[in-house]
Amino acid sequence: MTAAAAQRDVIRVGTRGSALALAQTTQIAERLGKAADADIEIVTVTTQGDTSRASLQSIGGTGVFAAALREALIAGECDVVVHSLKDLPTADHPQLRLGAVPKRADARDALCARDGLTLAELPEGARIGTGSPRRIAQLAAARPDVVAVDVRGNIDTRLGFVEQGELDAVMLAAAGLGRLGRADAATERFPLSDWPTAPGQGALALEVRNERASRHLQRGLDAVDHVTTRATVLAERLVLAGLEAGCAAPVGATAFVEDELLFLTATVYSADGTRQLTSSHAATPDSRSAADLADAARDVAARVVADLLGNGAADLAPAQESP
Repeated sequence: MTAAAAQRDVIRVGTRGSALALAQTTQIAERLGKAADADIEIVTVTTQGDTSRASLQSIGGTGVFAAALREALIAGECDVVVHSLKDLPTADHPQLRLGAVPKRADARDALCARDGLTLAELPEGARIGTGSPRRIAQLAAARPDVVAVDVRGNIDTRLGFVEQGELDAVMLAAAGLGRLGRADAATERFPLSDWPTAPGQGALALEVRNERASRHLQRGLDAVDHVTTRATVLAERLVLAGLEAGCAAPVGATAFVEDELLFLTATVYSADGTRQLTSSHAATPDSRSAADLADAARDVAARVVADLLGNGAADLAPAQESP
């Protein structure tokens, strides 16, 4: 080994050990290491959400995938951790900060059904697997004649339920399918305008300690950060925070920037899908800078939350305690 190679910094990147988590972490870690001119070490961490097969609601929902990763980061076992942003609690952590939000992948939900069927084509009584209260409510609203089955497990496990005939279909995030090379399993992708997804779905979050990052790590974080994605997911997550609803609550939100405007639409569902409330607003950032986009995100989210709460959203998605 040359002296130069021996002196290269090493960035330890924490992640869950699932196939999807490892795939998405490896992809972003390679970019991080290249931009930082550093070597990368992947540190796998087991979370409560990985070991429990109970429903997300019964084991706490918010934070069950994030807590162990955060503990490892605080303990100094890694320098940065990679989360699926939709799993990250909305409240700020006193010891941690959001170091980067890479460009978002496909935020849509996907149906993976037998025989290439769409949701409309599935027969009455079809069994559709999902562990998401939001997706259960949306399915009940769209097809009250189908049966939502609470399932847990990785993507291959869930697709296996369909392949083995135990379920007629499963609902999954299109981004996860793409990152695992299983995009061809989707038989239908739902437009965000009709089927809003979880705040932050399709995006990743790189979290670091509050202390000043090393020069190499900060250079890597700056390189992978995507300011438009950071602003749009901030707007979506502020809806959850404003409603005091957990990440497993039946809330869908979609934000995007177009024609110099930041648009945000959010929908709150009753658990059985029979009722829903929607609010849409737009804000005009003074510029495309991170600060101005963040200000616009806060402005538009505040107006959407005020609309929803004023129309009774708290009765549809009861507040959840923060972990």
